[in-house]
Amino acid sequence: MESHEIFKEAFKKSSPKEVASELGVSLSLVYKWAQEQSESGSGSRNPLDRLLEIIRLTDEPRIIEWLCQKTGGYFVRNPESTCQQGFEYLPATNEIVAQFGSLLTRISQAAHDNSITQDEAAEIRTDWDKLKCFGEDFVRCCEEGDFVKMAVEAKKEKEEPRKTLY
Repeated sequence: MESHEIFKEAFKKSSPKEVASELGVSLSLVYKWAQEQSESGSGSRNPLDRLLEIIRLTDEPRIIEWLCQKTGGYFVRNPESTCQQGFEYLPATNEIVAQFGSLLTRISQAAHDNSITQDEAAEIRTDWDKLKCFGEDFVRCCEEGDFVKMAVEAKKEKEEPRKTLY
């Protein structure tokens, strides 16, 4: 989806006039954000395009992470893909279920004494973040049909020693 299309959809739920007023810009500029830029002059470089350029120029992922955090979310970078043939769907499916099961086990262990310490919460967060990244990798592999890379990464994680409470 293009940035101007995001604004077009957003303006179905909000008032461009109110946005313009709150930001202190003209209503016509806000409407131009929802138009595709063209050589004939329609459209305008919108804040999303500008922010994307700032991120590219600074190479600073914390900008995106901060935005996600401020809007109640979390940024998960998409893994690079090396789509190849040789799909192994069943092992990949089993691995994602196993990783989710491991997270649930970790949560259960932490909550066993009816409280979760800050250290336990930090470990759960780390495991959850890894699962989200693995989940994104899994979905991406489903979309592209590439399970070779994911199988290699899962094998590397299995070789690392597991941390437990006891």
